[in-house]
Amino acid sequence: MIAGPCSAETEEQVLAIAHQLKETETSIFRAGIWKPRTRPGSFEGVGAVGLPWLQRARSETGLKMAVEVANKAHVEEALKADIDVLWIGARSTVSPFIVQEIADALAGTDKVVLVKNPVNPDLSLWLGAVERLQKANINNLGVIHRGFSTYLKTKYRNNPEWQLAIDFQSHFPDLPLILDPSHMGGRRDLIFDLSQTGLDLNYDGLMIETHTDPDNAWSDAAQQITPAKFKQLIAELRVRSIDVDAKDFKIKIHTLRKQIDAIDSQILSNLGSRMKIADEIGRLKNDNNVAILQMERWNEILERMKLAGNSQSLSEKFITELFKAIHQESIEHQHTIIKNKP
Repeated sequence: MIAGPCSAETEEQVLAIAHQLKETETSIFRAGIWKPRTRPGSFEGVGAVGLPWLQRARSETGLKMAVEVANKAHVEEALKADIDVLWIGARSTVSPFIVQEIADALAGTDKVVLVKNPVNPDLSLWLGAVERLQKANINNLGVIHRGFSTYLKTKYRNNPEWQLAIDFQSHFPDLPLILDPSHMGGRRDLIFDLSQTGLDLNYDGLMIETHTDPDNAWSDAAQQITPAKFKQLIAELRVRSIDVDAKDFKIKIHTLRKQIDAIDSQILSNLGSRMKIADEIGRLKNDNNVAILQMERWNEILERMKLAGNSQSLSEKFITELFKAIHQESIEHQHTIIKNKP
């Protein structure tokens, strides 16, 4: 459990929150002192002056201290202050140059280094950041999933894109995976459900922003909760078993998974059949000198599938993304046919 304010504001604020979190299951106290803000003029953190506050909080509470670092100077200041955990933020992970600078500054450290996913849903950037740190002989690594930016309006500040985090784990199955529901949701009322989903997906920990007076926090006020609310949230979360030995459970889940496997095979078979028909349509369009993209037909399909999906309790977002992918594959099939046929 990692908890603490989005930003260290004053020494009194840091100490007050740390002492309240000491009475919870928190093991690491987080507080941003260098804050990368989207636009100038926003509160960008107190800077290195906040490091002695964290040192005092650790001395008085026994909690480990964590800060975000975004360049070589931050790393040097944090190491000089003997900060226990350093995390690389989403805006930094998106730049290989920044990650490499941080990796070089941290080379060979035994400190814990956590890497947040990049702002955009680019798995290679996330993987590459970890690989750069590993090549710098940094072994105490973990990653933080805080969601991904999108131009679409959703209820989340950053879309979870759970599958991308699962894909990351397939490359680095031994790295601890921590969920940041505060940045993912952007609203305190979403933190519990996101945290429970993370635990249901076997995440190794949570990073939750806490503040004694969230509404008046100097940054990200809407997504912070009080230490008391944090304690209540942790008590209500359910940590599920990864596996059980019960014979009846194993028989039932094996049967259900076999049913899913059979349906998945049928889905692929149906998609293959659909693409063969799309190929025939491509040949017909080519023979009659007709453009591949027919927007009226595409809009008709999408609207019809949204209605059909709703009757099957499938979200409009899922149906839209699914059929956009199918439509794109059909276009590529038809383009290949037209390109290769005289």
